[in-house]
Amino acid sequence: MAVNTLLETANKTAIFEVLSQVRRQRVSDGAETALVTPDLKQLILVWPQLGDFDSLEYAWWLQRGTEQLTEKGLTVRAVGIGDRNSGKAFCAYTGFPEESLWLDPHGALHQELGLYPGLTWTLPGFNQRQNAWLNLLLMCAGIGSPGTLAEVFRGYLGDRHAPQLIEDDEVVQATPLPPIKGDFFKRAGGKGFQRPFELATLRLRNMAEVLGKWNTYVPDVSHITQRGATYVIDQGEVIYQHCDRNILGFASNMSRPLSFLEDLP
Repeated sequence: MAVNTLLETANKTAIFEVLSQVRRQRVSDGAETALVTPDLKQLILVWPQLGDFDSLEYAWWLQRGTEQLTEKGLTVRAVGIGDRNSGKAFCAYTGFPEESLWLDPHGALHQELGLYPGLTWTLPGFNQRQNAWLNLLLMCAGIGSPGTLAEVFRGYLGDRHAPQLIEDDEVVQATPLPPIKGDFFKRAGGKGFQRPFELATLRLRNMAEVLGKWNTYVPDVSHITQRGATYVIDQGEVIYQHCDRNILGFASNMSRPLSFLEDLP
């Protein structure tokens, strides 16, 4: 066995040990319970701030992929940075079930897993809040967040490798824009793939939701640059992992974020 494979195996074993010991507050009932159930095949999502673009967009894709997740026999559970008010707002908006969402207010699990914290630069004279915002803005500009700008542009320019995101008869309300009917995108770019401005419109809707309830979604800005990860656990083993390295980089294939499911047994 190659050295790299040995290291990967050891790393996945350590990850499972960490995840299997996690006990956090569950949104549905406020109880502190285990995240991992040993006898279940699970998709474990370690999300950044619940008001983060990545968390909201990932939840949207999970709704689209419900049938595929069921076919693979996966139980989906997520843990995100926020408090119970954040969790309830997140679930009400995205439709993600409260009984499947756990809370990690200070990102302790993210640190234990060694996930990318994002930029953590500090400037003299800036307080913690100001430094957090500075680092986030820099990451949105692609600094310390490789691939973010390209992903932003993909949302505006369209992507023929991605599926159509908005149905023709669907109406999207993305403040400050007026309500947009799905067939607008058909007229603008065609049908059967991600059209120009289609993904950007969904992201604008998410942004309007979070900014309108900022203190609820982000009760503590200290962790707004923290990135997350995706794990699949089966029979006590991590069989898939993806660790985020940038904003809007929650999947190895952002055109089809759930495509990794196709390779699972």
